[in-house]
Amino acid sequence: MTNLLKLLLPGDRIPLAEQHRAQIITSRVRVVAWMFALLTPAWILVDALTYEWPLWGYLAALRIGAALCFAMIVIWGVETRDIWRARRMLLALMLIPMTFFIISNPLMARFEIHGVAEAVSMGYIFLPFVMMAGLSVFPITALEGLLFVLSILTVTAILPLVTEHLILVPFNSYLGAIWLLALIGVVATFSGMSQLHFMYQLVKQSSHDPLTQAYTRRAGMEMLELHFHQALRNNAPLAIAFVDIDHFKLINDRYGHEEGDNALRAAAENIRRTLRGSDLVIRWGGEEFVVIMPHTEYANATIPLQRLQERGLGERPDESRLTASIGLAERIQDESSDFRHLVALADQRMYIAKQQGRDRIITEGGERPPTGSRAEAFHQPSPLPTTSQAL
Repeated sequence: MTNLLKLLLPGDRIPLAEQHRAQIITSRVRVVAWMFALLTPAWILVDALTYEWPLWGYLAALRIGAALCFAMIVIWGVETRDIWRARRMLLALMLIPMTFFIISNPLMARFEIHGVAEAVSMGYIFLPFVMMAGLSVFPITALEGLLFVLSILTVTAILPLVTEHLILVPFNSYLGAIWLLALIGVVATFSGMSQLHFMYQLVKQSSHDPLTQAYTRRAGMEMLELHFHQALRNNAPLAIAFVDIDHFKLINDRYGHEEGDNALRAAAENIRRTLRGSDLVIRWGGEEFVVIMPHTEYANATIPLQRLQERGLGERPDESRLTASIGLAERIQDESSDFRHLVALADQRMYIAKQQGRDRIITEGGERPPTGSRAEAFHQPSPLPTTSQAL
Protein backbone atom coordinates (compact mmCIF):
# COMPACT_ATOMS: atom_id res chain seq x y z
CA MET A 1 0.00 0.00 0.00
CA THR A 2 2.85 2.39 0.86
CA ASN A 3 4.54 1.77 -2.50
CA LEU A 4 1.22 2.40 -4.26
CA LEU A 5 0.74 5.71 -2.44
CA LYS A 6 4.19 6.83 -3.57
CA LEU A 7 3.02 6.41 -7.17
CA LEU A 8 -0.39 7.98 -6.63
CA LEU A 9 0.42 11.06 -4.56
CA PRO A 10 3.39 13.45 -4.61
CA GLY A 11 5.32 13.89 -1.38
CA ASP A 12 8.66 13.47 0.32
CA ARG A 13 8.25 9.96 1.67
CA ILE A 14 11.53 9.06 -0.05
CA PRO A 15 13.54 12.30 0.02
CA LEU A 16 16.52 10.77 -1.77
CA ALA A 17 14.30 9.42 -4.57
CA GLU A 18 12.52 12.79 -4.85
CA GLN A 19 15.90 14.45 -5.35
CA HIS A 20 16.76 12.09 -8.18
CA ARG A 21 13.28 12.52 -9.66
CA ALA A 22 13.73 16.29 -9.65
CA GLN A 23 17.06 15.90 -11.46
CA ILE A 24 15.52 13.64 -14.10
CA ILE A 25 12.54 15.95 -14.67
CA THR A 26 14.64 19.11 -14.99
CA SER A 27 17.18 17.38 -17.23
CA ARG A 28 14.46 16.16 -19.60
CA VAL A 29 12.63 19.49 -19.53
CA ARG A 30 15.80 21.20 -20.75
CA VAL A 31 16.34 18.61 -23.50
CA VAL A 32 12.75 18.93 -24.75
CA ALA A 33 12.91 22.74 -24.53
CA TRP A 34 16.15 22.74 -26.52
CA MET A 35 14.60 20.59 -29.27
CA PHE A 36 11.49 22.78 -29.55
CA ALA A 37 13.57 25.96 -29.47
CA LEU A 38 15.13 24.74 -32.73
CA LEU A 39 12.14 23.02 -34.35
CA THR A 40 9.46 25.63 -33.64
CA PRO A 41 10.94 28.45 -35.77
CA ALA A 42 11.99 25.96 -38.46
CA TRP A 43 8.28 25.42 -39.28
CA ILE A 44 7.94 29.08 -40.33
CA LEU A 45 9.00 28.10 -43.88
CA VAL A 46 6.12 25.61 -44.09
CA ASP A 47 3.67 28.26 -42.89
CA ALA A 48 4.98 30.74 -45.46
CA LEU A 49 4.50 28.22 -48.28
CA THR A 50 1.05 27.14 -47.02
CA TYR A 51 -0.78 30.24 -45.81
CA GLU A 52 -1.32 33.67 -47.30
CA TRP A 53 -0.02 36.89 -45.81
CA PRO A 54 -0.66 38.20 -43.15
CA LEU A 55 -1.66 34.87 -41.50
CA TRP A 56 1.73 33.23 -41.89
CA GLY A 57 3.35 36.42 -40.55
CA TYR A 58 1.26 36.26 -37.38
CA LEU A 59 2.09 32.58 -36.98
CA ALA A 60 5.78 33.31 -37.54
CA ALA A 61 5.71 35.91 -34.77
CA LEU A 62 4.06 33.38 -32.45
CA ARG A 63 6.65 30.77 -33.32
CA ILE A 64 9.55 33.11 -32.69
CA GLY A 65 8.03 34.09 -29.32
CA ALA A 66 7.55 30.42 -28.37
CA ALA A 67 11.11 29.57 -29.45
CA LEU A 68 12.47 32.37 -27.27
CA CYS A 69 10.48 31.04 -24.29
CA PHE A 70 11.87 27.54 -24.88
CA ALA A 71 15.36 29.02 -25.10
CA MET A 72 14.85 30.79 -21.77
CA ILE A 73 14.08 27.44 -20.12
CA VAL A 74 17.29 26.01 -21.59
CA ILE A 75 19.41 28.98 -20.51
CA TRP A 76 17.99 29.75 -17.06
CA GLY A 77 16.56 26.39 -16.14
CA VAL A 78 19.16 24.32 -14.30
CA GLU A 79 19.15 20.75 -13.06
CA THR A 80 18.03 20.79 -9.46
CA ARG A 81 17.23 18.43 -6.61
CA ASP A 82 14.31 20.58 -5.53
CA ILE A 83 11.14 18.76 -6.62
CA TRP A 84 9.03 21.92 -6.38
CA ARG A 85 11.36 23.76 -8.74
CA ALA A 86 11.29 20.76 -11.07
CA ARG A 87 7.49 20.88 -11.13
CA ARG A 88 7.57 24.58 -11.95
CA MET A 89 9.95 23.95 -14.85
CA LEU A 90 7.69 21.21 -16.19
CA LEU A 91 4.67 23.49 -15.85
CA ALA A 92 6.50 26.26 -17.75
CA LEU A 93 7.37 23.80 -20.51
CA MET A 94 3.70 22.77 -20.86
CA LEU A 95 2.40 26.35 -20.72
CA ILE A 96 4.35 27.47 -23.80
CA PRO A 97 2.63 25.16 -26.36
CA MET A 98 -0.70 25.59 -24.54
CA THR A 99 -0.46 29.37 -24.90
CA PHE A 100 0.54 28.91 -28.54
CA PHE A 101 -2.57 26.74 -29.04
CA ILE A 102 -4.87 29.23 -27.32
CA ILE A 103 -3.65 32.14 -29.48
CA SER A 104 -3.09 30.42 -32.83
CA ASN A 105 -6.45 28.67 -33.21
CA PRO A 106 -8.71 31.74 -32.81
CA LEU A 107 -6.29 33.61 -35.08
CA MET A 108 -6.57 30.99 -37.83
CA ALA A 109 -10.36 30.92 -37.49
CA ARG A 110 -10.51 34.48 -38.86
CA PHE A 111 -9.14 33.44 -42.24
CA GLU A 112 -10.53 31.28 -45.04
CA ILE A 113 -8.45 28.12 -45.16
CA HIS A 114 -8.84 25.49 -47.92
CA GLY A 115 -6.99 22.63 -49.57
CA VAL A 116 -3.46 21.88 -48.39
CA ALA A 117 -3.63 24.73 -45.88
CA GLU A 118 -6.61 23.05 -44.21
CA ALA A 119 -4.64 19.81 -43.83
CA VAL A 120 -1.66 21.66 -42.35
CA SER A 121 -4.02 23.43 -39.94
CA MET A 122 -4.87 20.08 -38.35
CA GLY A 123 -1.41 20.18 -36.81
CA TYR A 124 -2.37 23.34 -34.93
CA ILE A 125 -5.72 21.97 -33.82
CA PHE A 126 -4.23 18.74 -32.49
CA LEU A 127 -1.24 20.34 -30.77
CA PRO A 128 -2.67 19.21 -27.36
CA PHE A 129 -2.08 15.60 -28.48
CA VAL A 130 1.65 16.29 -28.71
CA MET A 131 1.58 17.86 -25.25
CA MET A 132 -0.39 14.99 -23.76
CA ALA A 133 1.90 12.35 -25.25
CA GLY A 134 4.90 14.29 -23.98
CA LEU A 135 3.87 13.64 -20.37
CA SER A 136 5.02 10.04 -20.81
CA VAL A 137 8.65 11.26 -20.87
CA PHE A 138 8.57 12.38 -17.23
CA PRO A 139 8.45 10.31 -14.00
CA ILE A 140 5.25 11.67 -12.44
CA THR A 141 2.70 10.54 -9.87
CA ALA A 142 -0.92 9.83 -10.72
CA LEU A 143 -2.08 13.08 -9.12
CA GLU A 144 0.47 15.16 -11.01
CA GLY A 145 -0.52 13.48 -14.27
CA LEU A 146 -4.20 14.01 -13.52
CA LEU A 147 -3.70 17.74 -12.98
CA PHE A 148 -1.84 18.15 -16.26
CA VAL A 149 -4.34 16.00 -18.18
CA LEU A 150 -7.35 17.87 -16.83
CA SER A 151 -5.74 21.23 -17.61
CA ILE A 152 -5.06 20.28 -21.23
CA LEU A 153 -8.51 18.70 -21.66
CA THR A 154 -10.26 21.73 -20.18
CA VAL A 155 -8.53 24.23 -22.47
CA THR A 156 -9.02 22.02 -25.53
CA ALA A 157 -12.71 21.47 -24.81
CA ILE A 158 -13.64 25.03 -23.79
CA LEU A 159 -11.75 26.95 -26.47
CA PRO A 160 -14.26 26.15 -29.28
CA LEU A 161 -17.12 27.35 -27.08
CA VAL A 162 -15.67 30.82 -26.62
CA THR A 163 -14.29 31.32 -30.15
CA GLU A 164 -16.42 31.61 -33.27
CA HIS A 165 -15.63 29.39 -36.27
CA LEU A 166 -12.73 27.73 -34.48
CA ILE A 167 -13.50 24.11 -35.30
CA LEU A 168 -12.19 23.17 -38.73
CA VAL A 169 -13.59 19.63 -38.42
CA PRO A 170 -17.17 18.45 -37.70
CA PHE A 171 -18.23 18.85 -34.08
CA ASN A 172 -18.79 15.08 -33.60
CA SER A 173 -15.26 14.43 -34.80
CA TYR A 174 -14.00 17.08 -32.40
CA LEU A 175 -15.76 15.34 -29.50
CA GLY A 176 -14.12 12.09 -30.57
CA ALA A 177 -10.78 13.87 -30.59
CA ILE A 178 -11.38 15.04 -27.01
CA TRP A 179 -12.12 11.45 -25.96
CA LEU A 180 -8.95 10.22 -27.71
CA LEU A 181 -6.99 13.01 -26.02
CA ALA A 182 -8.22 11.82 -22.63
CA LEU A 183 -7.15 8.24 -23.40
CA ILE A 184 -3.70 9.39 -24.47
CA GLY A 185 -3.46 11.36 -21.22
CA VAL A 186 -4.28 8.24 -19.18
CA VAL A 187 -1.71 6.15 -21.06
CA ALA A 188 0.92 8.89 -20.73
CA THR A 189 0.28 9.15 -16.98
CA PHE A 190 0.63 5.39 -16.55
CA SER A 191 3.87 5.55 -18.50
CA GLY A 192 5.15 8.28 -16.18
CA MET A 193 4.09 6.27 -13.13
CA SER A 194 5.92 3.18 -14.40
CA GLN A 195 9.08 5.27 -14.84
CA LEU A 196 8.63 6.59 -11.31
CA HIS A 197 8.22 3.06 -9.90
CA PHE A 198 11.31 1.84 -11.74
CA MET A 199 13.28 4.85 -10.50
CA TYR A 200 12.18 4.26 -6.89
CA GLN A 201 13.30 0.63 -7.10
CA LEU A 202 16.71 1.57 -8.49
CA VAL A 203 17.21 4.24 -5.83
CA LYS A 204 16.18 1.82 -3.08
CA GLN A 205 18.55 -0.89 -4.30
CA SER A 206 21.48 1.48 -4.71
CA SER A 207 20.91 3.44 -1.50
CA HIS A 208 20.30 0.60 1.00
CA ASP A 209 22.83 -1.77 2.49
CA PRO A 210 21.76 -5.33 1.49
CA LEU A 211 22.72 -6.81 4.87
CA THR A 212 21.09 -4.38 7.30
CA GLN A 213 18.65 -2.53 4.98
CA ALA A 214 19.99 0.73 6.42
CA TYR A 215 21.05 3.52 4.09
CA THR A 216 24.51 3.15 2.60
CA ARG A 217 27.12 5.71 3.57
CA ARG A 218 27.01 7.38 0.13
CA ALA A 219 23.23 7.73 0.23
CA GLY A 220 23.40 8.68 3.89
CA MET A 221 25.72 11.58 3.14
CA GLU A 222 23.15 12.91 0.66
CA MET A 223 20.38 12.52 3.23
CA LEU A 224 22.49 14.25 5.88
CA GLU A 225 23.20 17.19 3.59
CA LEU A 226 19.52 17.47 2.64
CA HIS A 227 18.22 17.43 6.22
CA PHE A 228 20.99 19.70 7.49
CA HIS A 229 20.22 22.41 4.92
CA GLN A 230 16.50 22.08 5.62
CA ALA A 231 17.20 22.54 9.32
CA LEU A 232 19.35 25.61 8.54
CA ARG A 233 16.61 27.18 6.41
CA ASN A 234 13.94 26.57 9.05
CA ASN A 235 16.23 27.20 12.04
CA ALA A 236 15.14 23.79 13.32
CA PRO A 237 17.03 21.36 15.56
CA LEU A 238 18.71 18.31 14.06
CA ALA A 239 20.28 15.56 16.16
CA ILE A 240 22.89 13.08 14.93
CA ALA A 241 23.66 9.89 16.86
CA PHE A 242 26.82 7.89 16.16
CA VAL A 243 26.27 4.27 17.26
CA ASP A 244 29.13 1.77 17.49
CA ILE A 245 28.51 -1.83 18.58
CA ASP A 246 30.67 -2.80 21.55
CA HIS A 247 33.28 -5.58 21.16
CA PHE A 248 31.96 -6.48 17.72
CA LYS A 249 35.33 -7.77 16.51
CA LEU A 250 35.21 -10.49 19.17
CA ILE A 251 32.03 -11.89 17.58
CA ASN A 252 33.73 -12.29 14.21
CA ASP A 253 36.92 -13.69 15.76
CA ARG A 254 35.26 -16.22 18.07
CA TYR A 255 32.08 -17.21 16.20
CA GLY A 256 32.70 -16.35 12.56
CA HIS A 257 31.46 -13.70 10.16
CA GLU A 258 28.04 -15.30 9.76
CA GLU A 259 27.30 -14.67 13.44
CA GLY A 260 28.70 -11.17 13.00
CA ASP A 261 26.27 -10.57 10.14
CA ASN A 262 23.39 -11.84 12.29
CA ALA A 263 24.38 -9.40 15.04
CA LEU A 264 24.49 -6.50 12.57
CA ARG A 265 21.06 -7.36 11.18
CA ALA A 266 19.59 -7.59 14.67
CA ALA A 267 21.21 -4.30 15.72
CA ALA A 268 19.89 -2.43 12.66
CA GLU A 269 16.39 -3.85 13.14
CA ASN A 270 16.31 -2.95 16.84
CA ILE A 271 17.52 0.58 16.12
CA ARG A 272 14.74 1.04 13.55
CA ARG A 273 12.08 -0.37 15.88
CA THR A 274 13.11 1.88 18.75
CA LEU A 275 13.39 5.13 16.83
CA ARG A 276 10.63 7.17 15.21
CA GLY A 277 9.47 6.58 11.66
CA SER A 278 10.97 9.92 10.58
CA ASP A 279 14.45 8.99 11.87
CA LEU A 280 16.92 7.60 9.34
CA VAL A 281 19.49 4.85 9.98
CA ILE A 282 22.75 4.79 7.98
CA ARG A 283 25.33 2.04 8.02
CA TRP A 284 28.43 4.20 8.31
CA GLY A 285 31.08 1.52 8.55
CA GLY A 286 31.49 -2.14 9.54
CA GLU A 287 29.71 -2.02 12.91
CA GLU A 288 28.98 1.72 12.95
CA PHE A 289 25.61 3.34 12.39
CA VAL A 290 24.65 7.00 12.11
CA VAL A 291 21.11 8.03 13.00
CA ILE A 292 19.57 11.23 11.62
CA MET A 293 16.87 12.65 13.90
CA PRO A 294 15.16 15.64 12.22
CA HIS A 295 13.44 18.33 14.34
CA THR A 296 14.91 16.78 17.49
CA GLU A 297 16.69 18.45 20.40
CA TYR A 298 18.97 16.73 22.93
CA ALA A 299 16.18 16.06 25.41
CA ASN A 300 13.97 14.31 22.87
CA ALA A 301 16.85 12.54 21.14
CA THR A 302 18.11 10.83 24.30
CA ILE A 303 14.71 9.29 25.13
CA PRO A 304 14.66 6.68 22.33
CA LEU A 305 18.41 6.15 22.60
CA GLN A 306 18.13 5.37 26.32
CA ARG A 307 15.24 3.06 25.51
CA LEU A 308 17.51 1.35 22.99
CA GLN A 309 20.13 0.89 25.72
CA GLU A 310 17.54 -0.61 28.05
CA ARG A 311 16.36 -3.13 25.48
CA GLY A 312 19.77 -3.76 23.97
CA LEU A 313 20.56 -4.07 20.29
CA GLY A 314 20.04 -7.82 20.32
CA GLU A 315 21.94 -10.83 21.63
CA ARG A 316 25.51 -11.91 21.12
CA PRO A 317 26.18 -15.56 20.17
CA ASP A 318 26.84 -16.31 23.87
CA GLU A 319 23.32 -14.91 24.66
CA SER A 320 24.68 -11.84 26.44
CA ARG A 321 23.28 -8.39 25.59
CA LEU A 322 24.54 -6.68 22.45
CA THR A 323 25.36 -3.12 23.51
CA ALA A 324 26.63 0.02 21.81
CA SER A 325 28.53 3.18 22.60
CA ILE A 326 26.65 6.26 21.38
CA GLY A 327 27.78 9.80 20.70
CA LEU A 328 25.11 12.46 20.24
CA ALA A 329 25.37 15.93 18.66
CA GLU A 330 22.74 18.55 17.85
CA ARG A 331 22.99 21.35 15.28
CA ILE A 332 21.77 24.32 17.33
CA GLN A 333 23.21 23.57 20.76
CA ASP A 334 26.56 22.52 19.30
CA GLU A 335 26.55 25.59 17.02
CA SER A 336 27.39 23.52 13.97
CA SER A 337 27.32 25.13 10.53
CA ASP A 338 28.33 22.04 8.56
CA PHE A 339 26.84 18.54 8.61
CA ARG A 340 30.30 16.95 8.41
CA HIS A 341 31.32 18.77 11.57
CA LEU A 342 28.16 17.53 13.29
CA VAL A 343 28.92 13.91 12.39
CA ALA A 344 32.56 14.30 13.46
CA LEU A 345 31.38 15.69 16.80
CA ALA A 346 29.06 12.73 17.37
CA ASP A 347 31.90 10.40 16.37
CA GLN A 348 34.26 11.98 18.91
CA ARG A 349 31.68 11.59 21.67
CA MET A 350 31.18 7.96 20.70
CA TYR A 351 34.91 7.36 21.31
CA ILE A 352 34.58 9.08 24.68
CA ALA A 353 31.77 6.63 25.48
CA LYS A 354 34.13 3.78 24.57
CA GLN A 355 36.85 5.17 26.82
CA GLN A 356 34.45 5.59 29.74
CA GLY A 357 33.34 1.96 29.71
CA ARG A 358 31.03 1.50 26.69
CA ASP A 359 27.23 0.96 26.69
CA ARG A 360 26.46 4.64 27.31
CA ILE A 361 25.43 7.90 25.61
CA ILE A 362 27.71 10.94 25.54
CA THR A 363 26.33 14.37 24.63
CA GLU A 364 27.61 17.93 24.90
CA GLY A 365 27.30 17.84 28.69
CA GLY A 366 28.85 14.43 29.21
CA GLU A 367 27.07 11.14 29.80
CA ARG A 368 23.29 11.01 29.89
CA PRO A 369 22.21 9.03 32.95
CA PRO A 370 20.36 5.81 32.09
CA THR A 371 16.89 4.99 33.35
CA GLY A 372 15.36 1.90 34.89
CA SER A 373 17.48 -1.06 35.95
CA ARG A 374 20.74 0.49 34.69
CA ALA A 375 20.44 3.68 36.77
CA GLU A 376 22.14 2.13 39.82
CA ALA A 377 25.11 0.88 37.87
CA PHE A 378 25.57 4.29 36.29
CA HIS A 379 26.65 5.89 39.57
CA GLN A 380 29.28 3.23 40.30
CA PRO A 381 32.78 4.17 39.10
CA SER A 382 34.11 2.28 36.09
CA PRO A 383 37.74 1.16 35.89
CA LEU A 384 39.78 3.06 33.32
CA PRO A 385 40.08 1.03 30.11
CA THR A 386 43.37 0.03 28.61
CA THR A 387 44.22 1.11 25.08
CA SER A 388 43.21 -2.27 23.65
CA GLN A 389 39.90 -2.24 25.52
CA ALA A 390 38.96 1.15 24.13
CA LEU A 391 38.91 -0.16 20.54
